[in-house]
Amino acid sequence: MTTAPADSTRPDARAVVTRFAPSPTGFLHIGGARTALFNWLYARGRGGQFLLRIEDTDRARSTPEATAAILDGLSWLGLDWDGEAISQFDRAARHAEIARQMLSEGTAYKCFATQDEIAAFREAARAEGRSTLYRSPWRDAPEDTHPDEPFVVRVKAQGLKRDGEFVADFIDDAVQGRVGYSPHLLDDFVLLRADGTPTYMLAVVVDDHDMGVTHVIRGDDHLNNAARQKLVYDAMGWEVPVFAHIPLIHGPDGKKLSKRHGALGVGEYRAMGYPASAMRNYLARLGWSHGDAEIFGDAEAREWFDLAGIGRAPARLDFRKLDHVSGQHIARTDDAALLHELQQFRAHTGAPPLPPLAAERLERAIPHLKERAKTYPEMLEKAHFALTERPIVAEPKAAAALDDVSRSILGELTPHLQNASWTREALEGAVGALASAHDIGLGKLAAPLRAALAGRTATPSVFDMMLALGREESLARIAEAAK
Repeated sequence: MTTAPADSTRPDARAVVTRFAPSPTGFLHIGGARTALFNWLYARGRGGQFLLRIEDTDRARSTPEATAAILDGLSWLGLDWDGEAISQFDRAARHAEIARQMLSEGTAYKCFATQDEIAAFREAARAEGRSTLYRSPWRDAPEDTHPDEPFVVRVKAQGLKRDGEFVADFIDDAVQGRVGYSPHLLDDFVLLRADGTPTYMLAVVVDDHDMGVTHVIRGDDHLNNAARQKLVYDAMGWEVPVFAHIPLIHGPDGKKLSKRHGALGVGEYRAMGYPASAMRNYLARLGWSHGDAEIFGDAEAREWFDLAGIGRAPARLDFRKLDHVSGQHIARTDDAALLHELQQFRAHTGAPPLPPLAAERLERAIPHLKERAKTYPEMLEKAHFALTERPIVAEPKAAAALDDVSRSILGELTPHLQNASWTREALEGAVGALASAHDIGLGKLAAPLRAALAGRTATPSVFDMMLALGREESLARIAEAAK
């Protein structure tokens, strides 16, 4: 195949309809999620429809659990689809109907060749250095010569000819440009198997046509399929949709994404605690760009997304960039919404619901924590002080800061804090005044305070913790530590 610059001026007055068509044979792959996102953004940004089709014709490998995982992954990502999800398997009768219509119109034919005959043909072709592209002897055989035996239905690949010679055909791809191919190199592929079941190559075209799909946005591993599928469109006289074949996602080393590069399923990213909004932002930037924009929300993505912004080179997964995007989205999220998302994340991981008082403390802690966290687990770890209950059991290193002198000073601090207004300025003033009175630095007093409030040495600011815990809880923890 060859490529040429895309024709971005191609008119298309139809209402936009896109689709995502995963096979339910496993989890929702990160590459599939990006394909779904691109289809969703393109349709939503143009007031069109985004449809979902489950390509479950492979009954041996398709499972209800995989279908559920795909639906759950799309729902978590916030990629809502229009109408009900369509089962390709349930439409088998419609696919067979089109194959029979093509038979009656002469654009398909019955082939009675056995698998052994086809294998023998290809073996002989290899031995003689000929093309192994199978040419069935039944292509133009009169019907009265047909045996009463099982047969498959094959498409009649119609090559373009000029003066008796084959000439190149092409597909205008919105990403790859004009992709040329030689029609005489297309085989008469099977439409219906001998048992009457349709093949993928037929089913996908019939479904896309019947669903009114105007834009087929999918991975460039399907680029070769486009030329073959165009044969069915042309045979039926159907309008060919706009094709947009997007490069696949590679690992940081530039090689095809695999398990060695880390998480592959959307569910794994959810379990790692990345916000769905951050995943949408990051996946959108994997292979697509809008100027220098790096961090953006859904409204901006829907407005900006276009096919012209998709590059032809494979995108590379970069966890450092994902962490950066994730941190930015956490920082931008409204405090109440972030509390809800943290509680949902805990529920997803099997953690018990937070007691009301702990939830209140967490909500007060969020403004002091969200600027420094990249993921939900990191944020919850920083919020440990707010989620734990008394009595606070200090870790050994933190407990070492609670010697007799420090406990005595904490005892003196209590009345100062009881009389202080509960603001950061007043708290800093009370603690600072006591440290000066004992001629010690603020850091010397901060260590036992951390141990008292959180039982740890690595915590947010002691003043942030006291503001989040509130007067009553802070004084109670300090009093316990001072005993």
